[in-house]
Amino acid sequence: METGQLIKELDTPSLLLDLDKLQANIDDMTTFAVENQLVLRPHIKTHKSVRLANMQVEAGAIGITVAKLSEAEVMAAGGITDILVAYPISKKQKIERIKGLLAKGVKLKIAVDHIDQLKELQQELESSPYILEVWIKVNSGLNRCGVEPKEEVVKLAQAILFLSKLRLGGIFTHAGHSYAAKTTEEIQQIAIQEANAVVDSAQECERMGIPIPVRSVGSTPTYKLAGVIEGINEVRPGNAAFFDSIQVGLGVTSIEKCALSVLASVVGVYKDRVVFDSGSKTLCLDKGAHGNETVRGFGTVIGHPEIEIERLSEEHGVGIFTSPSTLKRNDIVEIIPNHACTVVNQFNHYIVHQKGIVVDIWNVDARGMNQ
Repeated sequence: METGQLIKELDTPSLLLDLDKLQANIDDMTTFAVENQLVLRPHIKTHKSVRLANMQVEAGAIGITVAKLSEAEVMAAGGITDILVAYPISKKQKIERIKGLLAKGVKLKIAVDHIDQLKELQQELESSPYILEVWIKVNSGLNRCGVEPKEEVVKLAQAILFLSKLRLGGIFTHAGHSYAAKTTEEIQQIAIQEANAVVDSAQECERMGIPIPVRSVGSTPTYKLAGVIEGINEVRPGNAAFFDSIQVGLGVTSIEKCALSVLASVVGVYKDRVVFDSGSKTLCLDKGAHGNETVRGFGTVIGHPEIEIERLSEEHGVGIFTSPSTLKRNDIVEIIPNHACTVVNQFNHYIVHQKGIVVDIWNVDARGMNQ
């Protein structure tokens, strides 16, 4: 493919990224943070792109959030120096890799949520010259990782004070259960719960004389709600760079603001169905990891509301007709995926375009990272 080429001339399936929509979404996150005097630390597990992460930092983000240590290594190699690994790490092999990042001057922060984890980090770092910044992860309702608010947070914070190789930098949470919300009012309540879990825990720590510099919330559906609650000073949206059909279903955004799409071809039209060349290996069998029920089918076919992608096999996306359709064999369509993060991980690169014309190719640098 070449720059200047029309996207409708590309082979399929291809991963498309609308540069104008992407930039608008990045600017919106930055503007929200600036107007509310918040630090912005976007999560890059959505896009996994060094180029895009640097765009976010250049737009005003203080640094980034990653899900895995391998993502941190890729981003550090790409010039990002301030990184939160929002995942509890204690395995010896991974602590050796933490040392490697610290040796390169990366301002690394690691999630912690258990006293035994603190001991393991301390033990492995004792023979090194490094002091590691750790952030306490608090459970705000997702019931995944994290200590419970207030008392358990204070106990963990007090333990950190006695460890010479660890320094407490903040408290954070992720309200991923917002993806299961059925109404905007429910999202609002989850956002309040999310912010309070962090703020109340920080206040309890400070009553005990333990300062908490960073009080951070994430979750694209809630960050603009939780971020304005007094006491929060950092937000970590990830999916908001792209958006997807789940975010549209939740009422967080509109389909017009979704920057990521899959270019697909019609491979067959039958009496009651249409088949696309994008199956589960492309669109993923994902309707939201935390119980989202707002999406319809397995992606949104732009310009064709009469099509519902009812089922996927590995290489086939099967759509049903809800009303008559004009689609025919070899027609090209764009599909907004249900969950952008998982779909990106299926591709090696983005085809970046403006108004349907290819302008660049960007690598998915951290694709497939699982360590």
